Amino acid sequence: MFGDMFEEEEDAGFVCENKTVKGRKSRKKDTDPPPHRAASNLSGIKNQGGTCYLNSLLQTLLYTPEFRESLFALGPEELGYLSDKDKPESKVRVIPLELQRLFAQLLLADQLAASTSDLTDSFGWTSNEETSQHDVQELNRILFSALESSLVGTSGHDLINRLYHGIVVNKIVCKECGNISERQEDFLDLTVAVKGVSGLEEALCTFYVEEEDFDNDNLYQCGRCEKLVKATKAAKLRHLPTFLTISLLRFNFDFAKCERYKETGRYSFPVRLNLRPFCEQDELPDSEYEYELFSVIIHKGGCYGGHYHAYIKDIDQLGTWFSLDEENVVINSTKDPTNVDNLLELGDPLEILRTILGQMGPDGILVDQLGQKLLEKVGVAWNKRYRKQHGSLRKFLESHPDVFLLKADGTRVAVKQTDRGCPGQQPNTSKAKTGAKAQTGNCKASIAHAYETEERQPRTPDSEVHWFDFDDSQVRPIQEKDIEKQFQGKECAYMLFYRKSQLQRPAEARGNSRYKVPPDLLEEIANLDASLQKQRAEFDSAANNIEVHLHLGPEYKFDNGALHPASSQKDSVLTITIDRRKTVGDLRQAIFQLLEFWKGDMVITVAKQLPAGLHLYETFNEDHASLHSLGITDGAILFVWNGNQVCGMEVQAGEDYEPVLLKVLCPTMSSKLETEMVQFTETQTVFTRNTLFASVQEALALSTGISPEELTVYCRKNLENKGSTNWVAYDADDAHKSLADLRLKDGDSILASDQKCHSLSVLSFNGMPVTVADRSWLQVKNYCGESLAQTTGATVTIPVTMEMLIVEIKANAIEKLKLKDEQEDGTCLRPIDRTGRLLPPVCEDLTVKGIGLKTGSSLALFPGHTPTETQLFLYFSVGDSLHLSPEMEIVVEQSISVRECLKLMLEKAGLAGEYWHLRKTDWCYDAGEILKDEEATLADMKITNGETLVIMEGRLPPKGFLILPVWLYQPPLNSGSRGRFQEDQENIADRLCALNIESAARDFSLQQYMGTELKYMGNIEISGEASLEDLKTQVLTLPVLQDPSVPSVEFLRVWLVENKCPVKILRNQQQQLSKFKLGASAEIGIQPLQAEEHLLSTEFLLRLQMAVPGERSYYPAEEFVWDTSKECTARALKQKIVQHYSLPPEQIEIAKYFPDQFEWMPMTSWSQQVSKKKKKKKLQSLQGAPYYLKDGDIIGVKNLLIDKNKDFSTMADDIGKEKLRLEGNNKDKRQQATAHRSGDAPESSERQTVRARARRPEVALSISVADFR
Repeated sequence: MFGDMFEEEEDAGFVCENKTVKGRKSRKKDTDPPPHRAASNLSGIKNQGGTCYLNSLLQTLLYTPEFRESLFALGPEELGYLSDKDKPESKVRVIPLELQRLFAQLLLADQLAASTSDLTDSFGWTSNEETSQHDVQELNRILFSALESSLVGTSGHDLINRLYHGIVVNKIVCKECGNISERQEDFLDLTVAVKGVSGLEEALCTFYVEEEDFDNDNLYQCGRCEKLVKATKAAKLRHLPTFLTISLLRFNFDFAKCERYKETGRYSFPVRLNLRPFCEQDELPDSEYEYELFSVIIHKGGCYGGHYHAYIKDIDQLGTWFSLDEENVVINSTKDPTNVDNLLELGDPLEILRTILGQMGPDGILVDQLGQKLLEKVGVAWNKRYRKQHGSLRKFLESHPDVFLLKADGTRVAVKQTDRGCPGQQPNTSKAKTGAKAQTGNCKASIAHAYETEERQPRTPDSEVHWFDFDDSQVRPIQEKDIEKQFQGKECAYMLFYRKSQLQRPAEARGNSRYKVPPDLLEEIANLDASLQKQRAEFDSAANNIEVHLHLGPEYKFDNGALHPASSQKDSVLTITIDRRKTVGDLRQAIFQLLEFWKGDMVITVAKQLPAGLHLYETFNEDHASLHSLGITDGAILFVWNGNQVCGMEVQAGEDYEPVLLKVLCPTMSSKLETEMVQFTETQTVFTRNTLFASVQEALALSTGISPEELTVYCRKNLENKGSTNWVAYDADDAHKSLADLRLKDGDSILASDQKCHSLSVLSFNGMPVTVADRSWLQVKNYCGESLAQTTGATVTIPVTMEMLIVEIKANAIEKLKLKDEQEDGTCLRPIDRTGRLLPPVCEDLTVKGIGLKTGSSLALFPGHTPTETQLFLYFSVGDSLHLSPEMEIVVEQSISVRECLKLMLEKAGLAGEYWHLRKTDWCYDAGEILKDEEATLADMKITNGETLVIMEGRLPPKGFLILPVWLYQPPLNSGSRGRFQEDQENIADRLCALNIESAARDFSLQQYMGTELKYMGNIEISGEASLEDLKTQVLTLPVLQDPSVPSVEFLRVWLVENKCPVKILRNQQQQLSKFKLGASAEIGIQPLQAEEHLLSTEFLLRLQMAVPGERSYYPAEEFVWDTSKECTARALKQKIVQHYSLPPEQIEIAKYFPDQFEWMPMTSWSQQVSKKKKKKKLQSLQGAPYYLKDGDIIGVKNLLIDKNKDFSTMADDIGKEKLRLEGNNKDKRQQATAHRSGDAPESSERQTVRARARRPEVALSISVADFR
C-alpha cells in the first residue's frame, strides 16, 4: 500500500574495510562474537536491513507481560517441536515457537541484540521483505491474524481476542419514531485522525461524543417509518479491551498537489487516559475506564523514508535505569579504565574510547586521529565493529556529552574530568552499584551465575517504573517527560499502547527476567550463553595473540646504508607468538629464555624491511608499557641488539636516516660526438633521506668523471600503479634541498648527463630514447603587504609539473619573491580567474593536476592560512540585489550556526545592530533564499566552500511569526480606459515589428493584457495564529491605505502573490494564517473594493475578456464570480458565461489563458463513450488537469455571431512565443559551449529522465501460516 514510504536511507559514510589493517590478519565480520548487554541490562534487536518497524512492535509485545506470559504458557504438547517442523505431515506451529525463543533470548541471553532471522523465516519472508520497510500499523494487524491462525485448536486460541479485542457500536436514532438502528464493529486497534485536531482526547470526542445530524438534503431512510426522516448518528465504545492500541493517521494525501505528506503538527496524548466519556455504559467503577500508557512507537522521517523506534515502560523493572548524570558512574564501576590490559575485554565502545582518551591527558586528541588510535589499540576499525550499531565515530562522541568533551569547535576530544568521591553524590552511589553489578554480570557472564538461583543475588527493584528507548540494537534510558518531544515534528508518535490501570504485577515478577519462562527455553538459553562465552574466549585469544618477527643483531651486518643478514635469513630471524597485552619487559624475558647464549644488555628496536634492507626506528625504553600501546601489531618486525653497534659498525636509527634506494643512470660511451647515441648503464645506490642533493651531485661527478659545472641531473619519479613520469631536470636552487624535501623515494631514477657534449636527442636507455618533460609554468603574484615582502605586487613564473604539490609551488614562490622564511606558514595560494577575482585558497596537499590548474594559470600569494577540512571560505556582501557592497571574505567553521556566522560577518563589515539576516545568492548573484533557521549549522544548510552570501537589512521574524511584503494590487482596466487601451495595442504592434523583447515573460503578460499593476507598500509582521481579519486590520494601518474610501476590512481583498503575480484569494475572515500554509517567502497583494465581499470557498473569481471582432485583441477584463458548489466543469462555466452575456450557447467559445506560455487552451465539455451498457465517464473538473483553474485566471470569450475566427491568440502572444524560442536557443548554445569546454557530450532528455532515482516497486506485506484447523 505504501511502497517504499518507510525505506531507510543507506549510510553514505560507510566505507568497506580492507582485507588487512596495518599488518593484522583480517577477520570476517560474522566471526566477531556478539557484544555483552549494555548498561541498561536490556537486549535490543538487530535490524535486518529494513525491519525496524518489526523490531519496535516485537519489543512492545515483549514488554506486555500478560501477552508474554500467555505465550510462554503454551507448551510443546500443543505447539509441537521445532525439530519436527521439516517432517512430512507434522503440524508444528512454527510462528509462536519462534516468538517464544526470541522472547527468551531478549529476556535472558547475554548479548547486546538478538536476531529475528528465524522468526522472519517462519513468516515465509525472503530478503525482499527483510530489506523493505512497511507500515507498523499494517504489521500489527497481520501479525495478530497470523498468531490467531497459528493458535487454532490450542488453549491460546483466544489470546489475541482476550487481550486486545474491543467493540464499537454505531447507532442511528430516528427523530420521529425513536427507532434505533445499530451496527456493531469489532476492533483490535482504534484508528484516529490527526489532521484538524489538537490531540487524542479531542479526536476521541469527535468520534465517540459528537453526534452527526441527518437533515435538509441529507435525510435518513427509516425502516419503521418507511420514509426519509431526520435522524442522529453516534458511535460509542461498547466493550473495552485489556490493552488498547491506537493507530494515528499521520500520513495523508494532498489531492491538490497529488502527493503524499506527513502530518507533523502538534498532537498531544495523555499518559493516563479515562475512556468513560466515550463508552456506551458509564455506570461501572472508574478502574474499568482508566488506562496507562506503556508504549509509544515513533516514526522519524517523511512519507518516502524514515525509521521506527519505540519508547517502552519497563513494567516488571527488568532493566537497570540511570539518568544521564549517573551514566558516568555506572560505566566506571564496570572496569578500571586506567588498566590498559583490560581494554580489549570491554565490549562497550564507550569504555574503550574512555580508556584511550584517558591516556591522552586533559588536552585530548584530534577527532580525526581517534579512529586511528582505536585501530592501533584494539586492532579493529570503528566502521567495521561499531558503526552499524552506534553510527559514525563523531556522532557517537556527540551523543555522550556527559562523558566526552569536544574542544576547538569540535576538532579535538577529551574525557570529562569528574569527581567520583564527592559526598554530595552519595544518593547516586547506590544506583551506580546496582548498575555496576548488572554490567559486571554481563561482561563476566557464567552459566552458574546466570542460572543457579540459589547463588544469585536478588536485585532489589526500584519502586518507580522507568522508560527506555528501544532503537534496534540500542536500548537507552529516558525520562517520562521525553515522551512530550514526540507530540510533533518529523520524529513523532505513530502508535500508542495503553493498558488498564487496574492490572497489577505479582511481586515475584519484579526484577525477575526468568519469571514463567519454560524450563526447555531456560536450558536453551543456558547453552546459548555457554556458546557465546566460548566464542568470546576464542575471539579474545585470536584478537590479542600476535606473531612477532625477531631479527637478531649478532646475525646481521651493516652494508650500503642498511642491515642485511650475515648468513642465511633462516638463522637471523626468530618468530614468536605473544599476547599483545603483555609488556615490553615480558617480551624481553621471553627472548632471554629463548636465547640462552645472549649476554650483556638487550635493546629492542622497531625495524622495517625496505628495498635497501632492514632499517631501525624507535627503541623501547619503558619495560612496563604494553605492546599494543606501543603500536605493535601482528607481523611486526623487532630488532634485538646491544643498542650501539652491529658487527662493529655504528648504526643510526630514525626516520631521518632511512635509506632510499635510487636507480642511477650514468653514460658509458667514451665518444662525445653529438651525432652518436649515448648509452647508459643502471646501478642501484643508497642514500639517506637527509642527504643533500649537492652531495648526490658530488657523488655522481666522481663516479662519471663529469665536472660538476658540466653535470646535469635529471629525475624520473615512479608512480604507484601509474607508471613513471617524464625526466625532469634539477636546477641549482635544488642543491641545498634534501632527498626528503625533493620527495625522492625508493624506485625513483636519477640520470647524470654532460649537457655540453650530449644533446637530449641522442640520449637513450635500453634502446629507447630518453625524453625530457617540458615543464609547465604558473604565474604567482604577490598580494602580501609591505610588512611581509620587499617586492610587494611582483609576479614570478614558477616551473611546475602536473604531479608537483601546491606546497612546493608556494615554497618556490616565497623563495623567488624573497619573502621571509617565517612567513611561509602565514600565506596561502589562491587562483585568479579571468576577471581578476581571487578564488578560495587551494589545498596545499593536492597536486597541480588534482586542482585542475593549466599552464599559464595565475595564482595569488595571499596572507592567511589555508582553510582546514572543517572550515569554509565564504564571500559576503552587504545590501540588496540592486545595491550590493564590495565583496568581503571570511573563513568560518562548518559547525557554527547561521546566527554566529552572521555575527562574525557583521563584525568584519563594521556593522552593528540585530536587524540583519543572511541570504544565499542565486545564479545571477542576486539575493536569493533566506537562511531562516538561524540555529542550524552551515553544514546543515548545505553552505559550500566558496559560496557567496548576502547580508540583508531586516531581522527575521520570531518563531511562529511571519514577515509579509505587502503590494497594492491595482484594479484591471475598465471600459472607460479606451485611450490607454488603444495605446497599448499600438505599442504591441511596434514591438512585434522590432522583436526587441527585454522584459520577463510573466511581467510582460501581466502588463500587456492582464492589466494588473503591483505597487510595493511595505512589510508587516504578524503572528501565524492571527486571523485573516487581523491581517487586513493591520494592513489598513499602512500609510498608503490611510484613505476614507476603505471603510472596513470587508472592502479589502487579499491575494497571495507569486513572482509578482496574484494567484489566489485568501478567504474566510476568521481563518488562522497558519492554515493557509504561507511560506517564508510568501507575499500578499491588497486590492481595495467598491463594495463588501464575502467569497465562499466554492466560488472562483475569474476575469472575462471578450474578443474584439475582426481583431487579434480583447476588450478590457471584467471580474466574474462563479459558484462551483454543484459542478466545476467546462459545461457549467460556459452556461454561466452565456447567461452573463445573454448569448446563445452554440454561438460562443471560451478558452483559458496561460501567460507563462503565451497559449490559449479552448475549454470544451466532452465525455468519453465507453460502451452502451456502461455510463459515460464523469466530466473532468476544471480544477484538475489540464486547466488547473484558480482565482484571477483569464477566460477569453469569442462571439461567433459576429466573429467566426476561433483563434484566441493575439499579436502580443506572438512576441512572447518568439521570446521563449530565442531564450531556448540561447540556453542550448550555452549548454553546448559548456559541454565542449569540459569535454563532455550534452546529455539527452532520455538520460536526464533515467538519471532520476527510481523508487522500489510496492511489495505487499504478508505472513504465511499453515492450516491448523
